[in-house]
Amino acid sequence: MTDAVTGSVPVSGTTPLPAGSNSSSMSSSSGATLAGNFQTFLTLLTTQLQNQNPLDPLDTNQFTQQLVQFASVEQQLKTNDELSSLVSLQQTTQATQALGFVGKTAVVNGKTASLSNSQAVWDLNIPANGNLTVTIANAQGQNVFTGNYTVSAGNNQPFVWNGKGADGTQWQDGQYTLTATATDSSGNSQAITTEVQGVVSSVDLTQTPPLLTIAGQTFTMNQIQRIVN
Repeated sequence: MTDAVTGSVPVSGTTPLPAGSNSSSMSSSSGATLAGNFQTFLTLLTTQLQNQNPLDPLDTNQFTQQLVQFASVEQQLKTNDELSSLVSLQQTTQATQALGFVGKTAVVNGKTASLSNSQAVWDLNIPANGNLTVTIANAQGQNVFTGNYTVSAGNNQPFVWNGKGADGTQWQDGQYTLTATATDSSGNSQAITTEVQGVVSSVDLTQTPPLLTIAGQTFTMNQIQRIVN
């Protein structure tokens, strides 16, 4: 390999209904109008008065409780409508933001990069000076390259692979996965995080959240670490 690490490398309780009433159909038909039509409650209250037991009428406390329950349901429905509007607005905003990434080069957390024109690039975040071992595997899981390097601490250090195996074999374009392990100057293991970059070629707005295609892989917007020139 000629290139190495560069740069150093719902409400309980309902109003009683008259006998013979279909509760499920009334529930489904009135649910949509409770929030905007107070006449619904008055109709239910009048029906209840007409059908109550004259020997055991409801007292005013019960009527008050029912009024409170109705108001609670009404408020909940209004809240649900507002939440639905907020979700719809958020989805529209996400779609607009996602479309703005098309054509830009994005950096995302990941280990798999595309080899194209004999070049694949990963960004390595190295916490301390030490020794680095890099292993690269193809899409079938076959190890195609292994290399050892002395590295300095630093973030966003590009590791460029020219597509050649340790035996000089030139591997064909495709997806390759890099695994990096390292030890510091005292021989202690240190965690290496990897990032990949690529041009955002398309956005799938049929998914929630939208999916961006970057170098043949799909990512959500919150996986994007930064945009580079």
